[in-house]
Amino acid sequence: MWKPSWVGVALLALVAWSPAPGATQEVGPDSGSLVIVGGALRDPAIVRAFIDRAGGPDAPIVVIPTAGGGSDAAYGPFCTCLRQLRENGARNLTVLHTYDPTEADTEAFIEPLLEARGVWFPGGRQWRLADSYLGTRTESALRAVLDRGGVIGGSSAGASIQGSYLARGDTRTNVVMMGDHEVGFGYLRNTAIDQHLLARNRQFDMLEIIEAHPELLGIGIDEDTAIVVDGDRFQVMGGGYVAIYDSGAQAESGRPFYLLRAGDRFDLAERVPSRPGTTFNPMVGVGRSGGGTPR
Repeated sequence: MWKPSWVGVALLALVAWSPAPGATQEVGPDSGSLVIVGGALRDPAIVRAFIDRAGGPDAPIVVIPTAGGGSDAAYGPFCTCLRQLRENGARNLTVLHTYDPTEADTEAFIEPLLEARGVWFPGGRQWRLADSYLGTRTESALRAVLDRGGVIGGSSAGASIQGSYLARGDTRTNVVMMGDHEVGFGYLRNTAIDQHLLARNRQFDMLEIIEAHPELLGIGIDEDTAIVVDGDRFQVMGGGYVAIYDSGAQAESGRPFYLLRAGDRFDLAERVPSRPGTTFNPMVGVGRSGGGTPR
């Protein structure tokens, strides 16, 4: 629900942005973290934030490149999908891949996930992840990584799959917002996540989903930009913008979405943004000591 009163919202910046022990979250994971990137990831700070949340360079990290649609041979132990993590210091990396949900439902397949502290989903088409892993032991093992305090991250398709509603999940084309696959992994409940936002002029595309499902929170993430989620709160990293689509906010303001930038924070349960050091109303600009609206 949109909160029209912005008095004192900057005080949120003084609150620890991680869930209290034993807290039950409404939107985000009860434990663990998410790093959700809008594609075309280049910023090493985002990569290192993921590695740090996994436990550092020696933490066991599993990379699942299935969304890319490549051959099984391409996704072996020398997969190029490991390069960016290796370049930023990660040393304990395992590739896990199948297109066969029967294989994904075996104890042997999920073994690398049993000790993983981090999981990374590179880009491609998000429906391939749904086809391969939804309803299998792999899906349960992925959730267990979060339950024991680990991190799940992903870029592009690896971002959208983390929502509960699978935006651009159509097998025919990536321009259909509501396609033949509509269920994601749901690490962020009651959300739909889009990517490559401004770089591909997609900022109005999410409105189709929100109009059909006004209860959902839409999140659009630009390239080389991430939201880092702890519990029901996230912070923006990177050089682009994050668009928030909230039917309640739209009804009050008449604007279809608003933008957050690096350093901005957002309460997913209350649907309230904040910008440290300001009284920030994204519909009208920034209050004290904060400059103007995001450009």
